[in-house]
Amino acid sequence: MRFSCSLPVDDIGEDGFLSIDGIGEMVRAIDRAGLDACFVTDHPAPSRRWLDHGGHATLDPFVVLTVAAAASPRIRLHTHILVLAYRNPFIVAKAAASLDALSGGRFIMGIGTGYLRPEYAAVGVPFEERGALTDEALTILRQAWTGEPVAHQGRHFEARDAVVLPKPANPAGIPVWAGGNSERAIRRAVERCEGWCPFPVEGVVSTTARTEELANIGQLRDKLAHAHDLAAKIGRSQPLEICMGRFRHDAAMKPGERGDAAQAVDDYLQLAEAGVGWTTMSVPSPSRSAFIENVHWFGEEVVAKVNAAN
Repeated sequence: MRFSCSLPVDDIGEDGFLSIDGIGEMVRAIDRAGLDACFVTDHPAPSRRWLDHGGHATLDPFVVLTVAAAASPRIRLHTHILVLAYRNPFIVAKAAASLDALSGGRFIMGIGTGYLRPEYAAVGVPFEERGALTDEALTILRQAWTGEPVAHQGRHFEARDAVVLPKPANPAGIPVWAGGNSERAIRRAVERCEGWCPFPVEGVVSTTARTEELANIGQLRDKLAHAHDLAAKIGRSQPLEICMGRFRHDAAMKPGERGDAAQAVDDYLQLAEAGVGWTTMSVPSPSRSAFIENVHWFGEEVVAKVNAAN
């Protein structure tokens, strides 16, 4: 099991979270704790209403992950998730390839269609076209990352002789993990991507987030079985990477509490047994120093024990 840790760089960033030194210190703590990646989310222009009702502001993902790349030569750099349809795919191709080249091939691009209609309106993108835009963008990204001229005539984008350089560090390109629980999201991951990122979500939240419910390990197994059946149907030979947080993602993790750590270890081992290879997680971060202490605790009491049991 590999762990990707949320960087607490949202909202107003008190106590030095929103600084180059602060990000660097937190990334180095993640590295020392034995985790594998750090991740950030993507909300370029959310509504005030959403922010006032539990939402959060973000830094630009490519900016903060570039700072993270400079802080550690090992930690992988992860968007969880980038709303691909918000941006022109050639701009995304350039930013992603630049980050990957400068970091020595450490970028993992988790993508999704998003669910905030007002944010789509703010960036001038039709909400109803988000799925089609995402699929067309993926086609363009694959071509752009070859470094060869891109000739594309599609529903939303056109290019005759467009070249995006530098190329990603890895000749195979940047791994893309598609997020979402719906049939279309699973199909997108299997047919077009290296990985799938289902989200634990249940009840009314699934309606708000515009995705299907995924509330327990049984539902996850069913969806994984569907993904594997689809892969077999289309003749996919490449393994599908699965990245998912634990179902108890909202449970309070209290560093120092043996019961919480033991439950987390059990949860992660259950996910691993089902076929999940990567997981996203976060630790309490009331201050920068507390985040560093807590990620150290998580590394010793959870990550080390999960890896020892595998």
